[in-house]
Amino acid sequence: MKSTGIVRKVDELGRIVLPIELRRTLDIAERDALEIFVSEDTIMLKKYQPTCVFCDSAKNIITYKGKNVCTSCISSLADKA
Repeated sequence: MKSTGIVRKVDELGRIVLPIELRRTLDIAERDALEIFVSEDTIMLKKYQPTCVFCDSAKNIITYKGKNVCTSCISSLADKA
């Protein structure tokens, strides 16, 4: 990991503001979901990308009954039915 040199304080509600430069660089828009990862004393934020519950693909995802499934796995399941 490399430091950006940007320091932000946590407000009373536990929030921090991501600078616009970082959001533009990382293509993070308002209302985008971010995943939070923790490792010892490190917190990492990553733009959330839904993946298929069967193959972990992030392409052509469809949500069915609350589960993310890619079109490839849907085709495979249809072939077996």
